Amino acid sequence: IDTSHGISLQNGAVPGEQGKQEKSVKRGNWGNQIEFVLTSVGYAVGLGNVWRFPYLCYRNGGGAFMFPYFIMLVFCGIPLFFMELSFGQFASQGCLGVWRVSPMFKGVGYGMMVVSTYIGIYYNVVICIAFYYFFVSMTRVLPWTYCSNPWNTPDCVGVLDRNLSSRAALNITQLLNSTQKRTSPSEEYWRRYVLNLSDDIGNLGEVRLPLLGCLGVSWVVVFLCLIKGVKSSGKVVYFTATFPYVVLTILFVRGITLEGAVTGIMYYLTPQWDKILNAKVWGDAASQIFYSLGCAWGGLITMASYNKFNNNCYRDSIIISITNCATSVYAGFVIFSILGFMANHLGVDVSKVADHGPGLAFVAYPEALTLLPISPLWSILFFFMLILLGLGTQFCLLETLVTAIVDEVGNEWIIRKKTFVTLGVAVAGFLLGVPLTTQAGIYWLLLMDNYAASFSLVVISCIMCVAIMYIYGHRNYFKDIEMMLGFPPPLFFQICWRFISPAIIFFILVFTVIQYRPISYNEYVYPTWAISIGFLMALSSVICIPIYAIYKVCRSEGDTLLERLKNATKASKDWGPALPEHRSGRYAPAFSPSTESHLEVQPLQPEKGQSEAVAASPVQGSNGSAHSQDSRL
Repeated sequence: IDTSHGISLQNGAVPGEQGKQEKSVKRGNWGNQIEFVLTSVGYAVGLGNVWRFPYLCYRNGGGAFMFPYFIMLVFCGIPLFFMELSFGQFASQGCLGVWRVSPMFKGVGYGMMVVSTYIGIYYNVVICIAFYYFFVSMTRVLPWTYCSNPWNTPDCVGVLDRNLSSRAALNITQLLNSTQKRTSPSEEYWRRYVLNLSDDIGNLGEVRLPLLGCLGVSWVVVFLCLIKGVKSSGKVVYFTATFPYVVLTILFVRGITLEGAVTGIMYYLTPQWDKILNAKVWGDAASQIFYSLGCAWGGLITMASYNKFNNNCYRDSIIISITNCATSVYAGFVIFSILGFMANHLGVDVSKVADHGPGLAFVAYPEALTLLPISPLWSILFFFMLILLGLGTQFCLLETLVTAIVDEVGNEWIIRKKTFVTLGVAVAGFLLGVPLTTQAGIYWLLLMDNYAASFSLVVISCIMCVAIMYIYGHRNYFKDIEMMLGFPPPLFFQICWRFISPAIIFFILVFTVIQYRPISYNEYVYPTWAISIGFLMALSSVICIPIYAIYKVCRSEGDTLLERLKNATKASKDWGPALPEHRSGRYAPAFSPSTESHLEVQPLQPEKGQSEAVAASPVQGSNGSAHSQDSRL
């Protein structure tokens, strides 16, 4: 008996429960804990850490920005991260299945799927542009070094074309004017050659074939890595989640040895304490933490659902959140050391060369790299790092959609055919990404980035907090966590989940609405119809929530509206741990005393009787404790 129990606790299968245990085996698990942590790090650490955080930091008061940033991490980031991980791990279900906890809110799961779909479409286009730059960097001279190419204009002035010392005779005003007017070869390469940018979002022009090819490449890579679900992607992340750190370190060492690097880093870190009283700084800090950790995308719930039931996700959530933020800060050094070097070379202020988003990754940074000896090598490394950072996030976005579909259908056939579901989703993602490779593609990409995945995430997250804490009940949820981890969530997290995090999320929402400015790209201002499409994309994910709630209330039994509401929000019968041997306490099946009694060792029998009696009132861990004593015997 004791040995079988010992085995059962490790493998997650009680002998004789073979059929039930198969489900978890079929659904798959992580090979080990490291795979889960690396995947989650790869998911949380994305392109935003490199191209958004350093810029936000420099714009919002340098080192002073770190203060609100870490406060938001502690009070909002880590608690939300822990909540999503524990939620998915407890039920071993994707972002739809977990809503058995309160079926009326399943629309939140659909909203997460819609958001993941949008992000998955445009994220891979950014990866494909990085692939394109990666391939063209394999030359002697980077194509954006000089102004002598057919796509260049007379305004183009390369960093290497003009030698500042020989021009010293020119008076300084002329020099400044030329600096203002000048367009860099890297910018012309990006706008006039890679994108061949059209003049308007409605004017799609032709599909850029090189980009289309790279888009195909990136989808094939993502599909091959996910061909066996988490079994295969768990092996790939050993490389994709760790290698970017190697590249960052190489670029960091190269960067700080350059002349002017210190100026750039001082620009990035010098605290301007007066800005800390500015609400915008706090809003930016909260939003950056929120988007950077990938809360409310559904990916965290999905990744955690492949964990073993008793995995310590509390520890994992702290490790992953802190790694993510540390990476952002570290990336800032890499970016600003090289920008400082370039500003020094041009004799201008760092603010003139600093940029964010695609402009940083594909214009400012590549231009700075042309100044280095063996520049193609640094360029290849930089874009390889961007590709890996992007892929880590893309794996989870695709897995979220596939897992949700497979868990929702849930029959034997679709579990066997999961690879084909993955293929179907990948092909659909590729076809939907094709318009983003046209000449107006970058306009659409930024439109999706700004609207599809901004304030809808905040609404989804807020409703999720409220549904779990107030509808399902915080006491129930804390007991569930105690049953899973062996200890209730620390008091700090209990307070954050119930009051502080929802308040901060609400603050982000209000802040986003107040701060709202219509989107523009460089000088181009988006037309009203395009912005309307943006709002429709944002609404399409949020609207799932009320629509599904109304549908569920109408389908519930009950004579009055109140009864129907009660039935629609009540946890369904199959809510709880997925495997039967973890269903103890208030999840124990009614027949459990009779089936378990013959396994039990005699002296424990009286205690067993008590524990069954106790199990009727929702007290925690009754069966669990009996199990562990068995295995000691």
